[in-house]
Amino acid sequence: METYLLDWANLLLRWLHVIVAIAWIGSSFYFVFLDSSLTPPEDEQLKKDGVSGELWAVHGGGFYHPVKFAVSPPKLPGHLHWFYWESYSTWLSGFALFLVSYLWSPSVYLIDPNVFDWSPAAAIAGALAFLVVFWLLYDAI
Repeated sequence: METYLLDWANLLLRWLHVIVAIAWIGSSFYFVFLDSSLTPPEDEQLKKDGVSGELWAVHGGGFYHPVKFAVSPPKLPGHLHWFYWESYSTWLSGFALFLVSYLWSPSVYLIDPNVFDWSPAAAIAGALAFLVVFWLLYDAI
């Protein structure tokens, strides 16, 4: 029973990870497009409000007018959309996939007794230490 659960968890988490990573890349491409397509505002009031660029676009029958402020405007709306769930979901699904693939049953993918015969606890500790050490090195760069 555990084998079936492991296989299903691995499959579902792998697909979740791929889908949310595509969403993250898509939103990144959108902002690259948006930043490269902005033009200086023509409306004098927008210039006075601190807008450094604007874009007029149409999609699905609706017209959109995103504007970019050079610095934070004096007053932000109560509902401000943050684009962070794409990256958080990619990280969380990837870590969950790491847990299921390698740490749930380390003797399947993590330990190769022909190379080095680790105990499961030592292999898990080594994998987690590897992540922590290289995370700290990455932050130090």
